[in-house]
Amino acid sequence: MSKNKHGANLFELSEKYNFNLDDILDFSSNINPFGCSKKALEYVRSNLAKVSIYPDPEYKKLLNAVSSYCRINTQNIILGSGATGLISGFINYIKPENAVLVMPAYSEYEAELIKMPDCSIDYHCLKKEDDFYINIDNLIQAVNKNNARLLILCSPNNPTGSIIEKAQIIRLLDNTSCHIMIDETYIEFTDMEQYSAVSLCQQHSRLFIVRSTSKFFAVPGIRLGYGITSNKEFLERYSLQSNLWEINIIASMMGEVMFADTDFIADSYEKISNERRYLKESLETIKDLKVYPTFGNFILCEIVSKKIDAGELYERLISKAAAIRNCSNFKTLDKYFFRICVLKHEQNDFLINLLNDIFIDKLSL
Repeated sequence: MSKNKHGANLFELSEKYNFNLDDILDFSSNINPFGCSKKALEYVRSNLAKVSIYPDPEYKKLLNAVSSYCRINTQNIILGSGATGLISGFINYIKPENAVLVMPAYSEYEAELIKMPDCSIDYHCLKKEDDFYINIDNLIQAVNKNNARLLILCSPNNPTGSIIEKAQIIRLLDNTSCHIMIDETYIEFTDMEQYSAVSLCQQHSRLFIVRSTSKFFAVPGIRLGYGITSNKEFLERYSLQSNLWEINIIASMMGEVMFADTDFIADSYEKISNERRYLKESLETIKDLKVYPTFGNFILCEIVSKKIDAGELYERLISKAAAIRNCSNFKTLDKYFFRICVLKHEQNDFLINLLNDIFIDKLSL
């Protein structure tokens, strides 16, 4: 059974092109290029002997760390081995007959909805003519017209980078009766006070927030995610169905420290914000490209000149050990869309120079 493809498989690329893993510039996976919390890493190094004991089955320290970070009660938090299991768990709990899915989007939402018997999916497609802006009035109308039981949003949206404000989420909650799941995997790359919906969970039991630690905290290898809701029935059911020691002890130790590492959080946000601005402005100088607004740590581009498509561009760049995300397999995006994430300054410069060479040197196309 084939898996859904997301960012680059560095192991596959290393074998296919004979690259060393460390030599590949991964502009496809949207991971903080400045690495994980050094405090958390040092804490784990100092406590490696704990791999010989079981984790705390109640994960009290980890839950307290997430609680302090999100300013939400521990009883409203569930832990998961990555965000995907939490997404699956909530969809299986709701078992929607009708669902509205904002597109384009991360493929796992649709993959889980398809597993639901007789679930009708309404694809609410964002338009490139509107820079993929989310029109709340249109979305409310779509939810109510379809009598949807579940609405799924990603904010900031992957791959478009568009976002929904907290005030708009309140409007959704006030003007619909459906459950709303919001994937906030990329929320740390924005102004969380303005955009995160976590503070709304206590008053709205229909709301479920999913977060991952893979991107901003740069720890995809530990497989740690968490969800936030005040839906007591779902919290109890998920707790009963989750595996004992779902989170391994390395992941637990990392989380206990990194959520409290305010220096790491502030430093990462500032560096990535600056590099995102630089990368976007540099991309906008390439006349062949339409560069879309973004609130994530990634930028969606369209090759409007059509001199080359995203698949060809991918092959040209990977030959130089630079991996981008060909977005042609996202619903509503065609073969001219690609996505790149923010890396370090010299790496971003390297990519811009490659892109300029490709689009300016017509003879090489």
